[in-house]
Amino acid sequence: QAAPLMMCGLSVGFAFKTGLFNIGASGQYTMGAFFSLLCAIQFQMPWFVCLLAGAVGGAIWGVFPGLFKAYFNVNEVIIAIMFNWIGMNLLLANTPTMLASAWGASNSDRTAALSAANPGAILPKGPFAALFGNSSWINISIIITIVFAVLVWVVLQKTTFGYELKACGLSRDAAQYAGINSKRNIVLSMVISGALSGIGGGIYYLAGTGQYVLEKSILGMGFNGIPVALLASSNPIGTIFSALFISYIQVGGAAMQPAYSSETIDIVIAVIIYLAAFALLMRGVIAKAVSGRKEKGGAAK
Repeated sequence: QAAPLMMCGLSVGFAFKTGLFNIGASGQYTMGAFFSLLCAIQFQMPWFVCLLAGAVGGAIWGVFPGLFKAYFNVNEVIIAIMFNWIGMNLLLANTPTMLASAWGASNSDRTAALSAANPGAILPKGPFAALFGNSSWINISIIITIVFAVLVWVVLQKTTFGYELKACGLSRDAAQYAGINSKRNIVLSMVISGALSGIGGGIYYLAGTGQYVLEKSILGMGFNGIPVALLASSNPIGTIFSALFISYIQVGGAAMQPAYSSETIDIVIAVIIYLAAFALLMRGVIAKAVSGRKEKGGAAK
């Protein structure tokens, strides 16, 4: 649960760092899952190719909000929400014929199990699985997500490309005045953000422990990435720990049912996020007040 949530948190946090609000992470996550399952079940590809296909699917779904934002100045939130629903309905129309019926899924409302359709597409367990008794749900996905988190941190903090992206996020006009191609960077930011969400969708379904179920509702994992990014202050390294923390609450809360209702989990997470946001707000207010006093003191002298 933590690995795909971490990727969605990275996706939302990366967009935040570049001045964009990627509320379309859910649609990108969904398309990443579809592309991964398409390569796994229909084309019998190995897991790493399927994961790459998931990144491509998410990137394709991220490019549209970026293009509309960069070239038509349309709010990316509106376009991203629309593409969440477009992606879900595209899967409703195509998944039964492309995946479920072709490989004999148990029900017409879900994709075929990877263990029967293509065992080579299931993520390998990795050398540390023995520490957890070789459980069926242990795989290398958590290692993959940590590597991506470090990679995103390096790109944002140590590269010219990352500096340009953050400059566009802080002030698009100033960045453009300095010679930075703001339109290109906005599109690339959404493409990268979409690819990260797409990888999250691929990781979840390539684990081999679940099947994609056709439902007329948007997958919530992409939306859950928003509190993960907020709790980490959009820091890629902090996202690792915030995703583990949020997942621990979700999985632990689910294990405590029916003693506690499922809504209790959401309430606890919401309180934590609100308090974290309030702490950041108060820190800014206090810092502004202190700097104002220093300026007044200097002027008086």
